[in-house]
Amino acid sequence: MVDYHFSPNALPRNSIFAKRGMVATAQPLAAQAGLDILKQGGNAIDAAIATAACLTVVEPTSNGLGSDAFALIWTKGKLHGLNASGTAPQTMSISAVQARGYQNMPAHGLIPVMVPGAPAAWAECSRKFGKLSLAAVLQPAIDYAERGFPVSPVVALNWKRAFNEYKEKFHDAMFDPWFQTFAPNGRPPEPGTLWKAPDHAHSLRAIAETHSDAFYKGELADRIDAFSRKHSGFIRKSDLENYQVQWIEPISTTYRGYEVWELPPNGQGLVALLGLNILKQFELTSEAGIDTYHKQIEALKLAFSDGKAYITDPSDMTSETQQLLSETYAKERAGLIGQSAIAPEPGRLSKGGTVYLATADEDGNMVSFIQSNFMGFGSGIVIPGTGIAMQNRGYTFSLDPQDANALKPGKKTYHTIIPGFLSRNGQPVGPFGVMGGYMQPQGHLQVISRLIDEHLHPQAALDAPRWQWLENKTVLVEPSFPNAAAQALARRGHDIRVALDTGSFGRGQIIWRDPKTGVLAGGTESRADGVVAAW
Repeated sequence: MVDYHFSPNALPRNSIFAKRGMVATAQPLAAQAGLDILKQGGNAIDAAIATAACLTVVEPTSNGLGSDAFALIWTKGKLHGLNASGTAPQTMSISAVQARGYQNMPAHGLIPVMVPGAPAAWAECSRKFGKLSLAAVLQPAIDYAERGFPVSPVVALNWKRAFNEYKEKFHDAMFDPWFQTFAPNGRPPEPGTLWKAPDHAHSLRAIAETHSDAFYKGELADRIDAFSRKHSGFIRKSDLENYQVQWIEPISTTYRGYEVWELPPNGQGLVALLGLNILKQFELTSEAGIDTYHKQIEALKLAFSDGKAYITDPSDMTSETQQLLSETYAKERAGLIGQSAIAPEPGRLSKGGTVYLATADEDGNMVSFIQSNFMGFGSGIVIPGTGIAMQNRGYTFSLDPQDANALKPGKKTYHTIIPGFLSRNGQPVGPFGVMGGYMQPQGHLQVISRLIDEHLHPQAALDAPRWQWLENKTVLVEPSFPNAAAQALARRGHDIRVALDTGSFGRGQIIWRDPKTGVLAGGTESRADGVVAAW
């Protein structure tokens, strides 16, 4: 039984309750836009699309029209998985990148740009499950882009950081449109500054009116192609024309009576499931003590080492996922965990910037949705006259032909963004997620353990101090992490470092649904401008 009055955190906050609908995300205007769609007769899927589209406008520091997306959608008694990650352009290969003088994939510029999936994801979710037209659902985002909105504090902070970095690093003409779009007066906006994005509004309207065809086959595709050719990029209109999102079966593991759901590779949700599979081999106390922290960290390290070794395009993974999720393998990996920190290595088999949102409606539909440009603004590439900021997911490809995630034309790369979903005895509990690059599976594991092992309510689970494994035995902890616990972990061999801020520890959202009453309970991220919009 969850005690909604209890929180072990220094500054406790309450979960939010509602009955008819709920939207949780890190930006208040986007959350309210999704709730408005629910009040107009839309369902949770419509609300998720509206919120996601609005986030490309009001939180451009994490996502944009050039993003990828993933979703877990509970509707009509079934959980559906959507993979809208992009593919490498057909002219993009290891030899082609190396011919440009690179031994590793670059992080910025046109080379790491892959086919974006977010606009296609919105259109496909609307077609398959929505109640309202895509044009109606995208209208709030169009309005904010045209009329303007006051920039929220965390967004403004991340905008300034990106501007300062880009000003130092980006001198090629291909980056000029980014500065013209996001710093037209030679500086980023401050908190509360009214910001308009007319080019972005035009692109959103074209996507809405053509059900995303303008982006993949029409005028926007032509602009992307032309800019790529002008600056020697790989992506072409033909890559966009051939792109399709994929409906896929989610994967899960049981964790102390609950089913925890993720999407299969190429996403890293498998890492969260591997970590939980290992962690459940141990009895944990109801409160996060030293031994609990130690076992969580060790389980996650082992899971990550496997994920980095094996996760890639699903067509290149045959039986690996099933083998990695087996109970036998989990017990084998758990046997490596002792009282001291280890430097993890992958087991042997027989063969940045993101936005997350959760929505729910009174009919029981629920959505866990995530989209991202990666590393903040992504590639630093903006297509002139469109407001389209392109992702840089190609950065995670390897140029080593022997690597599981080696670059190939048309291939999907290892992807960091992952939505999560929780059920019990086959009945939905609700969506959850923690965004933030390689922090995401770490956040999933910590939040699920807080919810299930410690019986915390959604808001308390999100507010709890987090740790972040970096490499080898190095673990970064938040400023609010208990000092005594940090010292005790150091005595067990962990290289503990204390962060100066909470920026790298992810931003999460949770919505639970009571199966008897239909009452919704939501939690949002205190580390961002998060809000739960409830009806």
